[in-house]
Amino acid sequence: MCGRCCRNDEEDALTPGKTTIVTALGSTQTVAWASSYYLPAILGAPIAAALHLSTDVFFGIFSASLLLSAVLGPAVGRMIDRQGGRTVLAGSNLVIAAGLVALALAQGIVGLAIAWLFLSVGIAAGLYDSAFAALTALYGRDARNPITGITLIAGFASTIGWPATAFFLHAFGWREACLIWAALNFFVAMPVNWFVIPAGSRHRELMAARPSETADAADVPRSAMVILAFFFSAAWFVTGAMAAQLPRLLVSAGATGTAAIAAAALVGPAQVAARIIEFGLMRNFHPLISARIAAALHPVGAALLTVFGASGAVGFAVFHGAGNGMITIAKGTLPLAIFGPAGFGLRSGVLSAPARVTQAAGPFVFGLLLDRYGDRAVLLSAGLSIAASASLLLLRVRAVAEPA
Repeated sequence: MCGRCCRNDEEDALTPGKTTIVTALGSTQTVAWASSYYLPAILGAPIAAALHLSTDVFFGIFSASLLLSAVLGPAVGRMIDRQGGRTVLAGSNLVIAAGLVALALAQGIVGLAIAWLFLSVGIAAGLYDSAFAALTALYGRDARNPITGITLIAGFASTIGWPATAFFLHAFGWREACLIWAALNFFVAMPVNWFVIPAGSRHRELMAARPSETADAADVPRSAMVILAFFFSAAWFVTGAMAAQLPRLLVSAGATGTAAIAAAALVGPAQVAARIIEFGLMRNFHPLISARIAAALHPVGAALLTVFGASGAVGFAVFHGAGNGMITIAKGTLPLAIFGPAGFGLRSGVLSAPARVTQAAGPFVFGLLLDRYGDRAVLLSAGLSIAASASLLLLRVRAVAEPA
């Protein structure tokens, strides 16, 4: 007991407090998400028009970049397992900045492809998976609350990023908007990640101080990785589909365009509200319970939309947003609770690879179903969510004792 207390005192003396690290990572994640993943929603059409390309070409290149980021994910995770998240996360801001500069200088499809090649590397190295792995490397099983904390802050990335990008676009132009976001990555996010996240040597000390945190193989079913891969692939298909097609789905259900946009705007606040509940009420439950509930919320909203049509639009958006907010947390906490912190980064990257593929396919596939079947397309997303929730019933692992 005394040795553990001494270790904790040493850790407090040598590393910034959890609140500092969570606030810093949440802030840099907001910049990274807003300037990469969320950028095309505002700049896609004007960039395509300026380069004399169709929007389909632009978003096709964007989807290809997401697929490439899926391929790179396991290597990024392995790097964080070995040396911590400082170099990877700070480096990701540098790569995102380079990609945004290349995008600002693009004159055609070749320049556009080169820019998104850089941005795909930045997405693979700089978004939630890497941040979760960095926190797990620092705190082991204590990482659950910090993981939730950064999603509470970065949950506003679209809420902040979309209006900011739109302002930059209309005030200065799309090339200047890219350069502004590049500057924020280079001069703000990169230094914060570099100076706040502990160096690799400290990461190795902290990992060595937690030899007992490896999961007992007897407690983990051999099929656990397959089950989790299916769960996150199904969930992220729904996330990708709704991110691109939610307003159109609500219009298909009978809502006006204005009402559909207003209802869709509730997704962000619902995500944050659900994460607050996860942080407060659900923190003492095994993440399996949170994940099952999260996946079941989208079908509840789909039922409201199917039964009540346009009148159920708000309920659908709120339930979908709440479930999506909790699933984002589960992406970090569920593998941590089942397998333990050892090898978390690599495992997270492997789990993310198929999920990012389905996420990239979601908007296109769901759009085709909307064209043919209208709002009944929601039956696919609801069915996948039900299957995802049910798949977790196959996991019979002993609950991990949470640290006091």
